[in-house]
Amino acid sequence: MITYEGGGVNGNPLHHWIGLSVSTALMLPVPVTMLAGRTPPWMRKRQAGMRLRAYGFLCFYALILVNSIPRIADASYETARACTYVGGAFGAAGAVLFLLAARKDSRAQTAGPVEPREG
Repeated sequence: MITYEGGGVNGNPLHHWIGLSVSTALMLPVPVTMLAGRTPPWMRKRQAGMRLRAYGFLCFYALILVNSIPRIADASYETARACTYVGGAFGAAGAVLFLLAARKDSRAQTAGPVEPREG
């Protein structure tokens, strides 16, 4: 078992607080605005998979939450390890959601606009 300066296995909680606050400030507004119906300017060409992409961002934010909160609370090694595994599952789910969004976007771009039929 690795111990740090304070004697715990989780290190300095200040570092985890800083990481959590920075990720909250940078990562959380993007999916919230996307789910509210507004599209960031750099994503305007990829409209088809916008909701999937927003849920992917939220999965990665959940990864950060699940990994940092037990370390801030100075939880046991077993609890921190279990939360790391859960965080890995959130990361995998986020990656799958981003891949599904890219697939949906590519299908929408190759289909193109549908021409009205003349009768």
